Amino acid sequence: MTENHDRNHDGKPLGGVPSRQRRRFPGISSRAYEHPADRSALVALRKLSGFDTVFKALSGLLPERSLRLLYLSDSVRVSDAQFSHLNDMLRDACYVLDLDKVPPMYVTQDPVPNAMCVGLDEPVIVLTTGLVELLDEEEMRAVIGHEVGHALSGHAVYRTVLLFLTNVALKVAWIPLGNVAVMAIVAALREWFRKSELSADRAGLLVGQDLRASMRGLMKIAGGNHLHEMNVDAFLAQADEYEKAGDLRDSVLKILNVLPRSHPFTTVRAAELKKWSESRDYQRLMDGHYPKRSEDKDTSVTDSFRESAGHYAQTVKDSKDPLIKLVGDIAGGAGDLAGDLGGRLRTVFGGGAPKETGKETGGDSSKESDKEGDKETGGEPGEGAGR
Repeated sequence: MTENHDRNHDGKPLGGVPSRQRRRFPGISSRAYEHPADRSALVALRKLSGFDTVFKALSGLLPERSLRLLYLSDSVRVSDAQFSHLNDMLRDACYVLDLDKVPPMYVTQDPVPNAMCVGLDEPVIVLTTGLVELLDEEEMRAVIGHEVGHALSGHAVYRTVLLFLTNVALKVAWIPLGNVAVMAIVAALREWFRKSELSADRAGLLVGQDLRASMRGLMKIAGGNHLHEMNVDAFLAQADEYEKAGDLRDSVLKILNVLPRSHPFTTVRAAELKKWSESRDYQRLMDGHYPKRSEDKDTSVTDSFRESAGHYAQTVKDSKDPLIKLVGDIAGGAGDLAGDLGGRLRTVFGGGAPKETGKETGGDSSKESDKEGDKETGGEPGEGAGR
């Protein structure tokens, strides 16, 4: 059953909201939309007692606290009196995802289209004027939903780990190998952070419930406000070409290009979101079947990591990238070789011999082997070798 969302938390009509119905997700857990790699990391971190407390205590040492004061003093806070249409969309997004406390949101003067969710004790959403001027209302609804998804997942808290370790890496750069060790962890955290962006894209789709608007927003972020010159299908075709084009050298360059980034490439985000929108998980979620926040404490860390590992294995299997396909082929070949060797070893140590051995010695020994097999297995040759 769908619910009409043309009203905000106070029951007042939302200005500019299309006259259509959108589903609400009472009590939804962020696990419902999180990317498997993001979810496994978050489940594990949530299980660490005192983790949030420690990093909140450290927050005074990090840039986020000063950023919040900066936005308060030098940006425009969204409210009923200022950017009221954005305020309506923010409250509506919190209503759809059932977020009790509406986070403060600011618009800051910056021609570069961008949005972020920062802060620990109290997440703060920031939109740049470049983004506000670039997107239409439905595209902006998906972006605000994206940032509310970050808040619901608690990404601001876990993002602090990345900021903290990056600062540590700078301070220990003079120690031999110290910087290498820390930067290895930072690289792994950046990979998680990129996956958290895919999670937030999914949250944006749950809020807007308009895939084409989400696609248009990503396309505009990549190519600017020239929608009449762009095409969503052609944009998605770029993602497919990016994944499968080139040789092994291009595959290595792709890895080097993405390593320093906090966000996946825009075409990749669009393709990933479309794939998720067509999945059974998304359909079940839209039908009202999703994990609840009340069940988060009972979530298994082992199951989450197993699901994450399974996702990466399937990604390798389905990938069209030359390097990833090579890795998959090598892994598959190694698995086949291991299975063949294992079968031969079981045959040898099980007391039997492969049938091919008899054939190679001229046929008489094959008959003798069959007779011995009859005696050992009760008249069914080959049963022992098949175990």
